[in-house]
Amino acid sequence: MNEETIHLDSVRFYWSKVADFKIYIPKLEIGRGEKVLLLGESGSGKTTLLSLICGFLSPISGDIFLNEQKLNDLKANKKDQFRSDNIGIIFQQFNLLPYANVIDNITLPLYFSKNRDSRVKNHREAALNLCRSLQLSASTIAMQANKLSVGQQQRVAVARALIGNPSLIIADEPTSSLDASTQKKFLDLMFRQIEEHKSTLLMVSHDSSISNYFDRTINIKDILVREN
Repeated sequence: MNEETIHLDSVRFYWSKVADFKIYIPKLEIGRGEKVLLLGESGSGKTTLLSLICGFLSPISGDIFLNEQKLNDLKANKKDQFRSDNIGIIFQQFNLLPYANVIDNITLPLYFSKNRDSRVKNHREAALNLCRSLQLSASTIAMQANKLSVGQQQRVAVARALIGNPSLIIADEPTSSLDASTQKKFLDLMFRQIEEHKSTLLMVSHDSSISNYFDRTINIKDILVREN
């Protein structure tokens, strides 16, 4: 596993209150620096799988490794810290602080991770550099997040995920609300930054038309088994 960012082995999970939702992932391996698209329809288990990888959920059995660290071995507070240090997350609904401005939203992860903070000499300058690279105009910098357009919020979410150079970026359907033209522009900007930061990317989507952006595409049906 020396060159793997993500390694899942014989992972089982089920919601105790949802009898018909039991999943099994025999194996999933994603190498360092890989950009992987995980395809699947709504309700197929994509978001549950991401939550397991990020440590928001714990498997009933099996092993999950990130950067060779076995998540199963970590207590809740250590798992939270490991996530803050190693994973930048782009949520489907962005999860920005609505009344905080753009800079404060982008720099938020640095206050939870000494590791990421140690890689940033100046919080504001690092955030401004990301804003420029993601083509966020100077006029948006002082705006509250709830005043931004959807496209602007997406780019702020990407900048927040990237700041402090986490080794893994997890993206949950970040382009689902975009038309084709805006989607292409957004993906071009996002991939340019991810390549510059040399991060591993795992992105889930139901849209196979974007697969050309990725090193590899995985259909969730090929790695995840729904059990009775």
